[in-house]
Amino acid sequence: MPAYLRSSQDLGIKIVSIYRDNPLKGIPTVTAIVIVLDPQTGRPRALIEGDSLTAIRTGATGGLASDLLARRNAKTVALFGAGVQARAQLQGVMAVRSIAQVNLFDLSASAAQKLADEIASWVDAPAVNLVSNSKEAIQQVDIIITATTSSEPVFDGNEIKPGTHITGVGSYTPQMREVDETTVRRARIVVDSREACLAEAGDIIIPKVTIDAELGEIINGLKPGRQSDEEITFFKTVGVAVEDAAAAAAILSEAEKNELGTVIEVS
Repeated sequence: MPAYLRSSQDLGIKIVSIYRDNPLKGIPTVTAIVIVLDPQTGRPRALIEGDSLTAIRTGATGGLASDLLARRNAKTVALFGAGVQARAQLQGVMAVRSIAQVNLFDLSASAAQKLADEIASWVDAPAVNLVSNSKEAIQQVDIIITATTSSEPVFDGNEIKPGTHITGVGSYTPQMREVDETTVRRARIVVDSREACLAEAGDIIIPKVTIDAELGEIINGLKPGRQSDEEITFFKTVGVAVEDAAAAAAILSEAEKNELGTVIEVS
């Protein structure tokens, strides 16, 4: 995933591997590495661990989407998934809304309990309710986050209440979808990238629905954010390389300022 930001002249590339059997070996499904390059010479400036970078930048994107699209008084979250991205997405939402309760659902009870225990240690931690099914998870919540590897919808769109905001981050191929057709047809759809989502996001491709806006269009004032308390909004992100380049540049800047990391001479 290469990207170049003309205004800041940040240049970088992320290499991502997805191996579904990795958890059986005790290692993450997704692994990544990011290389920052000098835009004038192409020489490498930094090699950055990409798993944490990806989690942080995707969580930040979800948090930004919630800030623009979720109701201001949103306090309850349904969280599907208990992995790295579920954690990052919840942290992103907590940065922009005062979350009081999280309904957490994962097929692995031990993974759900582990994340619940971690959340309890956070500053201003919300109460975590471990639920046994999807219907219980989404009951009367303000925000729904799907961060799973499921290929099939994880909840019933008929059950969500007006005014709900949904963020979908798990599905990443045209055949996968965590969010069902009922939900996307009830919702106003916002994406990180039209081109990328129309190529990769089964949540949008399978039901052949219309994308209303990119997140950047809302940020730049070309499209509105949330338009009413009754509106259902759905933000779908598959990740874009510009996020990685920007995040990597920020990390490198902080590392240089604080003299962190290991310097390696490359001949």
